[in-house]
Amino acid sequence: MKKTLLAEFTAREGAEAEVAHLIGEYALKVREEEGNLAFDVYTKAAKPRAFWIFEVYRDEDAFQAHLNAPYGGPFNTALAPLIEEDASVLTFLDPLATNP
Repeated sequence: MKKTLLAEFTAREGAEAEVAHLIGEYALKVREEEGNLAFDVYTKAAKPRAFWIFEVYRDEDAFQAHLNAPYGGPFNTALAPLIEEDASVLTFLDPLATNP
């Protein structure tokens, strides 16, 4: 079963460009992961400092491999002082069951 989530964080005032650059470089690496199916980065139209990342992984194993990637820790360490939250806020998503 696919692992789907939304990661959210807000760049501190004046850090928007640095956060955008950091997440852009990180996205390139994540998209190369064998089990990554989507890593789409957005900003909220009404609040451009708010970043939303829609992520989809092939399955739980692929998601765990993503969490253990060697570039994840350094990314989160670099991101932490640039955002308002303590860390990215993760919301895990389940697909809506539909009729056959």
